[in-house]
Amino acid sequence: MSKSKVIFVCNHCGAESPKWVGKCPQCNEWNTYTEEVISKDTIQEAQRKNWRPESDKTTPRPIPLAEIQTGNTWRLQSPDEELNRVLGGGIVPGSLVLIGGQPGIGKSTLLLQLTMSLPAKVLYISGEESEEQIKMRADRIGNQRSDCYILTETNTQKILQFAQQLQPDLVIIDSIQTLSSPFIESMPGSISQVRESTGELQRFAKESHIPIFIIGHITKEGSIAGPKLLEHIVDAVLQFEGDRNYTYRILRTLKNRFGSTDELGIYEMQSNGLREVSNPSELLLSQKDEDLSGSAVAATIEGLRPMLIETQALVSKSVYSSPQRSATGFDLRRLSMLLAVLEKRGGLPFAQNDVFLNIAGGIRVDDPAIDLAIVAALISSLEDVAIPANICLAGEVGLSGEIRAVNRIEQRIQEANRLGFREIYISKYNTKGISQERYDIQVKTIGKIEELYRALFE
Repeated sequence: MSKSKVIFVCNHCGAESPKWVGKCPQCNEWNTYTEEVISKDTIQEAQRKNWRPESDKTTPRPIPLAEIQTGNTWRLQSPDEELNRVLGGGIVPGSLVLIGGQPGIGKSTLLLQLTMSLPAKVLYISGEESEEQIKMRADRIGNQRSDCYILTETNTQKILQFAQQLQPDLVIIDSIQTLSSPFIESMPGSISQVRESTGELQRFAKESHIPIFIIGHITKEGSIAGPKLLEHIVDAVLQFEGDRNYTYRILRTLKNRFGSTDELGIYEMQSNGLREVSNPSELLLSQKDEDLSGSAVAATIEGLRPMLIETQALVSKSVYSSPQRSATGFDLRRLSMLLAVLEKRGGLPFAQNDVFLNIAGGIRVDDPAIDLAIVAALISSLEDVAIPANICLAGEVGLSGEIRAVNRIEQRIQEANRLGFREIYISKYNTKGISQERYDIQVKTIGKIEELYRALFE
């Protein structure tokens, strides 16, 4: 017979307690503990329900560190180069990847598109849609293959049994909040169910070496719904971002045990699915017929990818006693710091003006190398003098007004040169190892913001 146990679980952080408490001792939230009934089978019942046959079981044993072979990890290459880049070079066998994002942003479309384009056997598990709904989306995307299998099931034990019989090259779960484990007596989507279902999927992935993609819901704050343990269990956490009113989507890496967490992929939502944006610089540079003030182009790097983005600034007289400061896609505190540097070191009157800053393309940039372009855009809007469209900038601005060196400057120069820019302004401390003869673009060096003002606005 099954043995039942009653515990109390915090809905905010996932902490457990044998009795109900008003205030969680872990996260200090009030009235978040709910009752959960955990049913554990006896050994005989667990063996009968186990998804793995008895003949396939192997007992793990300790292995000397010197005997472990490395460097032979094979990755499953997807036709989606953006996804390969974000994952660190491809899909690792036995990995568990969690994808989160706002409702309707395109998570299911992205993974169904991967299911239909991957040259391998894929099992797509859906607990939210019927076969007909998935078929309608597949008809819209096109490129259907015969080795794509669809299963609408929410019981984790049945899902793992089907996966063990089918032996696919990839399993996709849509979504983890709809799954339920028969070993837990609680509603699907509860903390206990999410934790137990993810743990079963992890054990299956590690033992069978089949990679699993999981779609996860998010809270109203934008974080992954469920206990924080969910993000600790999986190998990679990807965040699908973007505004549903716009066509472009960004896939970011929040955690990756097999690669860098600085990579991002850019997609364009179309009627027949998501299209990869292989050259984001052309996307992030606005198309305009004439030079306008308040606009400057920055050479930035996201992960291993150099990009050119346009920074837009608007400086106008304030009608209130307290001027407004607004920034979209950029840290507002860093904008305040740059305004203070321009006021103190450059003598420019920003204190009585409203300042609005926008990073074109709808992305968020944390690279300090765009400081120089933002400063140039602010001065351009204040003086109402346009910066030529064939000039870009890359440099960090310090508190004393100096232009500091940035990393990987050669890749930034090469990207600007490839897109046909005539001049690029960098720090004079960044010239080590740079040969002007290698590029068609002119490399201008400056050391302070006063030199930038004289070079562009005098």
